[in-house]
Amino acid sequence: MAANGIDGDAHLAIPPSGYGRGVLVLHPWWGLNGFVRDLCDRFAAEGFVALAPDLYDGETTSDIARAAELSSSLDSERTERRVTNALAQLLAHPATTGPSAAAVGLSMGASWAIWLSAERADAVAAVVAFYGTGSVPFEETRASFLGHFAEIDEYEPLDAVRELEEQIRGAGRDVTFHVYPGTKHWFFESDVPEAFDPAAAEIAWTRTVEFLSTLHDRAV
Repeated sequence: MAANGIDGDAHLAIPPSGYGRGVLVLHPWWGLNGFVRDLCDRFAAEGFVALAPDLYDGETTSDIARAAELSSSLDSERTERRVTNALAQLLAHPATTGPSAAAVGLSMGASWAIWLSAERADAVAAVVAFYGTGSVPFEETRASFLGHFAEIDEYEPLDAVRELEEQIRGAGRDVTFHVYPGTKHWFFESDVPEAFDPAAAEIAWTRTVEFLSTLHDRAV
């Protein structure tokens, strides 16, 4: 068992109180970079215990071509184990309160967060997806869903986003998707200057914290 009770490469952030509800943060295809680590720290400042596992064995990149290579070369079964193990370790950590956690994912990570909501329906009370989609049997999930999507997005067309929203709603799950006018994919990430939109990012952050602040009311 590694320091802080977490195995393997990961970033763990604990709030000043020393305890809080769990938030699993799943990184985009850039890897577990400084932005994702800082995001965990921001969640901790809001009272959550945040854990971000490293799916790339330490590698990060800011190059789109390399990021595409890294994401496409992931071994599905190994990544599934890493994601589910990270959730288990987060919930077992002495600082984490409650029987369930939220899964927050960015782009590639959003797909894994959605997958986890079905794979561990017993333990995922909420999903926050930043410009990422996925297909699972949503009737098997128990989570509430919040989505943040860009209006101008070559990776996640709005038609697919709206279809996903209807699938989730049709399965009887609570879902709210927001589309941010004039934004591009990665608009939330301050280290992607060609896409970062400070105003939209701040709104998305406020909405995320408000959504997760009622996590205890949605415990599965």
